[in-house]
Amino acid sequence: MFDETNNSKTNNLQTLANAIKDWGKALGFSHVGITNTDLASAQPHYQAWIEKGFHGAMDYMAKHGNKRSQPAELVNGTLRVISVRMDYQPPQAKSAEAVLEESDQAFISRYALGRDYHKVLRSRLQKLCDKIQNELTHHQVENFQYRVFTDSAPVLEVALAEKAGLGWRGKHTLLLSREAGSWFFLGEIYTNLPLPIDTPIGNHCGTCTACIDTCPTQAIVAPYEVDARRCISYLTIELKTSIPEEFRPLIGNRIYGCDDCQLTCPWNRFGQITEEDDFKVRHGLDDISLVDLFAWDETTFNEKMAGSAIYRIGHEQWLRNLAIGLGNATGSPKIINALKSRVNDPSALVREHVAWALQQHHIAV
Repeated sequence: MFDETNNSKTNNLQTLANAIKDWGKALGFSHVGITNTDLASAQPHYQAWIEKGFHGAMDYMAKHGNKRSQPAELVNGTLRVISVRMDYQPPQAKSAEAVLEESDQAFISRYALGRDYHKVLRSRLQKLCDKIQNELTHHQVENFQYRVFTDSAPVLEVALAEKAGLGWRGKHTLLLSREAGSWFFLGEIYTNLPLPIDTPIGNHCGTCTACIDTCPTQAIVAPYEVDARRCISYLTIELKTSIPEEFRPLIGNRIYGCDDCQLTCPWNRFGQITEEDDFKVRHGLDDISLVDLFAWDETTFNEKMAGSAIYRIGHEQWLRNLAIGLGNATGSPKIINALKSRVNDPSALVREHVAWALQQHHIAV
């Protein structure tokens, strides 16, 4: 491997780091940064969050001991983390604010309107690793080790991205960039290459509390701290059981995720429109009615949502979420008839939420 104490090798490492950033941008990443594996400052905050139970039913968040804050524990030999971001805000999508104002329409978080980002980012990260491998092979450097991640393992990706200079953690806990707001995905390459590291940037939230003030369920319980059990994204995606009744009216027409904290953030006026075809709107999901989606049977759901992040919640949970949306909608005959069509749904979970929705329209079941 490279020897950091050798000046020529150090220069080679800097040249390689510069090339990695260029290759990354050519592959569609809007920013590439490099950091070391020291996450000691992030571990206490994360552990305190777990101890408060703010992770809710996401047991996997507490499972892996120190692996999140010690990358070399997760991937032996890791010395550096290459952190990347990729913009996802789709072009020509109906305004999120406009959809939220139309209670009979279905609001889906902007990141899920196109194809599943996991597959897209993993593929690009692998291509970046292939380029690194080819370059090292050309220079007869052996023993390049790596592993790619994107929201798929015990990785403190926001903390790593912040250390790598991609942005800063906002009060809503998402990473923020002066150039792109927060409308982007993150991915990582853990590697044994002793690359030069980048410098973090400062926090630019200042005294702003817009994200805290706007959260429909008051899930941002303090700056930089989210109680996932109250978060609409958690409730509609991660929670597999019944959604607590106290939150159902607050969910409105948000049937998959919630973008309110991003929509209100002043930095998101700098959000970039993606150039990735995979993130363009599919199946008209940016402007579609709750009734239309509620009519999908399981086969239709599976066909339409194949290749989408939404696919993983499954048809039953999809209907559960839609039932809440319909309960918060106008109560038109179309809405009522749609709900009545699933009063005897095979799923007890769906039946429960349909009954609640009909009660919101003063119809007994």
